[in-house]
Amino acid sequence: MTHSFKRFLPIWVSFTACAVILPSCEAPAPKATAVEAPKIQNAPSVNRNPALWPQPVSKVAKDPAMEKKIDALIAKMTLEQKVGQTIQPEIRSISLADIKKYHIGSILNGGGAFPNNNKLSKAGDWVALADSFYKASMQPAENGVAIPIMWGTDAVHGHNNVIGATLYPHNIALGAAHNPELMKKIGAATAREIAVTGIGWSFAPTIAVVRDDRWGRTYESYSENPELVKSYAGKMVEGLQGDANTADFLSANHVIATAKHFVGDGGTKGGIDRGNTDISEAELVNIHAQGYVTAIEAGVQTVMASFNSWQDERLHGHEYLLTDILKNHMGFDGLVVGDWNGHEFVSGCTKNNCAQAFNAGVDIFMVPDDWKLLYENTVAQVNSGVISQARLDDAVRRILRVKMRAGLFDSGAPSTHALSGKNEILGAVEHRAIARQAVRESLVMLKNKNQLLPIKAGSKILVAGDGADNIGKQAGGWSISWQGTGNVNSDFPGATSIYKGIADAANANGSKVTLSVNGDYQQKPDVAVVVFGENPYAEMQGDINKLDYASDKELKLLQKFKAQGIPVVSLFITGRPLWVNPELNASDAFAVIWHPGTEGAGVADVIIPNAKNKARFDFNGKLSFSWPATPEQTTLNIGQDNYTPLFAYGYGLTYADKNLLGDNLSESAQAAKKSAETLTIFKSRSVEPWQLGLTDDVNNTKPITASVLSLGALNYRAVDRLVQEDSIQLQWSGKAVASAGFVAKERVDYSSMPAQAALVFDVKVDKKPTADVKLIMSCGSDCGAEKSINDVLQKANLGQWQTLSVSMSCFSKVKLDMLLSPFTLSTTGELGLTLHHVRIETTPATSVQCP
Repeated sequence: MTHSFKRFLPIWVSFTACAVILPSCEAPAPKATAVEAPKIQNAPSVNRNPALWPQPVSKVAKDPAMEKKIDALIAKMTLEQKVGQTIQPEIRSISLADIKKYHIGSILNGGGAFPNNNKLSKAGDWVALADSFYKASMQPAENGVAIPIMWGTDAVHGHNNVIGATLYPHNIALGAAHNPELMKKIGAATAREIAVTGIGWSFAPTIAVVRDDRWGRTYESYSENPELVKSYAGKMVEGLQGDANTADFLSANHVIATAKHFVGDGGTKGGIDRGNTDISEAELVNIHAQGYVTAIEAGVQTVMASFNSWQDERLHGHEYLLTDILKNHMGFDGLVVGDWNGHEFVSGCTKNNCAQAFNAGVDIFMVPDDWKLLYENTVAQVNSGVISQARLDDAVRRILRVKMRAGLFDSGAPSTHALSGKNEILGAVEHRAIARQAVRESLVMLKNKNQLLPIKAGSKILVAGDGADNIGKQAGGWSISWQGTGNVNSDFPGATSIYKGIADAANANGSKVTLSVNGDYQQKPDVAVVVFGENPYAEMQGDINKLDYASDKELKLLQKFKAQGIPVVSLFITGRPLWVNPELNASDAFAVIWHPGTEGAGVADVIIPNAKNKARFDFNGKLSFSWPATPEQTTLNIGQDNYTPLFAYGYGLTYADKNLLGDNLSESAQAAKKSAETLTIFKSRSVEPWQLGLTDDVNNTKPITASVLSLGALNYRAVDRLVQEDSIQLQWSGKAVASAGFVAKERVDYSSMPAQAALVFDVKVDKKPTADVKLIMSCGSDCGAEKSINDVLQKANLGQWQTLSVSMSCFSKVKLDMLLSPFTLSTTGELGLTLHHVRIETTPATSVQCP
């Protein structure tokens, strides 16, 4: 962010009245009590066919001597100690005293969670925290039992939560490389970097087979083809864990792997995250279960249950799939961990009460924050017989088996491990070389008119587009933060932007490179390279309605260059295939570079030749997902009937191939822009171009780049309402004036909104205000308006959600064609509230105008 909130927070002229409408309220969910023991609901009565499922044999066999040790330990454990092993809180929601008191067996750090809430934490900070957790878990109880804790992390494309780590291309890019052995190299390098921070468990690989690319996790999938996913899954597990039956298996160089999400996560109807996979059992097996075959054969030690349903039954509560199939039929003897509060979606369950999921086969509840009541309820349910002692012992046995196989009982504190704290391994040269290779091999060239690529040595090259020198954008989701948003280049030390890679390579062959994000130039270039595409996103927030790359900004830039007679190379950043016919027509060469991670120089390796004008590397990538011919081709997969893609599965040009694509692709789907009924500012996350930030009483400003942030008298935290971290919790201490608001880097044109529009937001008042609260809209330092919403907040019922609607006529002095901040809250007093969905509605249900 280049500007300060102080430009947008002057003392505006006050308005005397404005309607604030409360059309709906939502009461808080009642808390479960520790004595509740819900009845187990029977699964739907449908025909099941276990014979359809494969029976892989793990290379990691049970060790009789280890099993005897487990028997002896279980015999000594109390009920409370056993239940503690099944509870997995998040590091921000547990104390060291809690670990000892509740005998907690494992913890996790969610995306955007860091030691001391500091995203700039060093390896030593991670290790120190890991040590403290370990030492707390190893303080013997009265019966002498001490069980080492496990720490799990979402290292989905490298150790992506840690500053300085090597970030690899996302899985969709790796699928385009069609190189299973490369997956093993990536897994091994990632494991080493995880081990540096004292963590021993990775929630990877994702082995989803995505069938509808509207899903926001499409980029976490290697392919729509189950055979490719099958060929990758086992190799990635071997890389992370080491080869089974060797001394390297789960050694100090490796970590526990997790095959996820079992099962059918990529098959939901409409590509809806956490939706329903409504397919036959044969399709579930043949399409979505194939990756688990090789993962189990490779000895994967943990499997994560999926959020989705199969035939309307939630996987977290699906005994047939988790126990009868995965554990019994497929022979998986490791542990099943739930996903982030995934159990609460099971019929009859809440976040803190779910015997159904445990009885179905979930061995560890991932319950990030509200975990103590779940612990108490689970103890009560074992005592009452709702959960059998045998089922509890089975879960604990599986947890202990994984811990013993990983050597946790013998390896000591994390700080004593071989790689622990070695900063030089984070982003090590050899790891970056692997990542750069992965970038090179994943690039897919769709068009190369007049053999424009590779760009001739000695050329004048203009590099443009908002992705050119933007490492956060090229890294994508799950990069430092959960959604990959709020990052700047300095958050990726040692990384190389796409522009920097091009500049370095081009300078070496006698070319001259100029960076101009907006495409302006003083000297006409020989070629323009435009880097553009999707902004970062992750699960839930990345779902879309159709496969249309909707932005016209870059298209206008491409068309400008074309009109000026400048050959154009488009480098498209994306996490899924998208309809880009207009962009293809406006480009002479077009390559899909996916989200390449930190090693942007891998792009230049392919498109920039050496000084003798010879390509250093050819294009290797072939599509692992079919490319749509229209935005409506949302379920487009190899082998289906009526398969009519623009580019088929496996397509990808090399320099030896003749380009057959002209500039006349149909653009009939390029609908005329219409005024949207809703302009979203925040929905689960800040929606581009808006960025949430805090401002204190002396105009210091901090953009929100993590899930917890404090500035002056204001504290921010990302919290759950409906799904993970979909809401904004703000707490003003009253010590000084403080503000929280959404701002854009450049002016935004909302002038098409009709007069009856309203600023609408869902809010829950947690602490009523002690001073006036102002809602501010701004278009510059002398351009804005404010409205007090103090009265409506005072009248609100504490803890109840309500929807407030403020007429846009209250902000009539704001120039909507140059909007910089549509929503800012400011107060000098104490206040606590939570925001969920902030938007401007052009046709609100009710609205009363300001005078």
